[in-house]
Amino acid sequence: MASKADVTDALRAIVDPDLHQDIVSLGFLKVVEIEDGHVLAQIHITTPACPVRDEFKTQAERLIGDLPGVKSVTVRITAPEQRRSSPVKESGLEEVSAIIAVASCKGGVGKSTVAAGIASELARRGHRVGLLDADIFGPSVPTLFNRHDQPLTAGRGNLLAPVAVGPLQVMSFGFWLGDAPAVMRGPMVTNYVQQFLHGVAWGPLDYLLLDLPPGTGDIQLTITQAIQLDGALIVTTPQALALTDVGKGIVMFDKVEVPVLGVIENMAWFADGSGRRHHVFGEGGGEALAERFGVPLLYQLPLDPAAYGGVFDAYAGDEGLARASDAVVRALGRSKAGSQARPEVAFDERAISVSWEDGSVDRVTNRALRANCRCARCIDEFSGAQLLDVERIPADIRAEEVRVVGNYALAVTWSDGHSTGLYPYRTIKSLAAEAA
Repeated sequence: MASKADVTDALRAIVDPDLHQDIVSLGFLKVVEIEDGHVLAQIHITTPACPVRDEFKTQAERLIGDLPGVKSVTVRITAPEQRRSSPVKESGLEEVSAIIAVASCKGGVGKSTVAAGIASELARRGHRVGLLDADIFGPSVPTLFNRHDQPLTAGRGNLLAPVAVGPLQVMSFGFWLGDAPAVMRGPMVTNYVQQFLHGVAWGPLDYLLLDLPPGTGDIQLTITQAIQLDGALIVTTPQALALTDVGKGIVMFDKVEVPVLGVIENMAWFADGSGRRHHVFGEGGGEALAERFGVPLLYQLPLDPAAYGGVFDAYAGDEGLARASDAVVRALGRSKAGSQARPEVAFDERAISVSWEDGSVDRVTNRALRANCRCARCIDEFSGAQLLDVERIPADIRAEEVRVVGNYALAVTWSDGHSTGLYPYRTIKSLAAEAA
């Protein structure tokens, strides 16, 4: 007869593809009960829409069923339901498990379309999803979902009821304004943002996506200070002009300690009737952004005119958006699991040393690291040509300050006054390998 230890050992064969550890070591196995050959196992995953949840269930049922004396197997897959604390007495965010900001400092990159599409896709799969249009001056949700004359109704307490668009719950400042412009200054904007953050009766949600406006001003800062964001998704296009502004958004989220989940490159190409791809806005921009800041490029979405009219209908079951949604959810799972521990960093007159979780140490000389800065002062963002004259780097250059940025890079203040560059972990590992 199989014991609890036998079941636990058998389930060690299930390895999370993102975290690269077995589910037992990760602490995902929460319950094992055995009675007269009937086995119940409960596996707790990081996020409800985890793309491998069904695979985990199938593997667990097979592994347990192969044990001697097992008559039946019940495997339950559960996910965390977070109850948020809030300084506001009655907040509609209390039962929201995960809040993801979708952002870009650059306007016109399709950020709202991507946010609406991912929210629609996750809702279509049966998850409880909300979409909050936080752009007061240019709300897009009414147009994206063709809800221009949407009346607002009261929810529980003193809160507004979200608007149902199929299985998706949405709210937008545009529902209140209609076609009128938002003519207001900073303090009033802050008050309205606070009201829309906490004043909507979302109820229990698995995911709430916040569609942020362009820039790094009052609205973005109010949101990051008023609520705890579980991650930020950065949207860009391949254009160098877009990349310049988008990079500022990545730095902003680092400063307010919001983990950047990764980058979605929108309008990456256009496919003609024969399936041939045309890179209308250039190519390689998303990869360059990911390389510069050390954040993952999660997915590239094509330029699709159909996506701009009735997003929910157009994106229902869209293969590209489904894969993009999977990539975002997996990135959120990695972030929640803390899959990459922050390394220990030491620096001296000659080099910077990074000690990793596995015990290995990479050491890069100060001059070599300074010469590989990819910031806009050192690399031409349009051509990719190096602007930095490496020969003019002082031979005795040293780091005045080194800090860890998220789980992906180091920020260094150098003795020559330069402090705008980020050095991704993969760059540090590559330079250390070259030196070795």
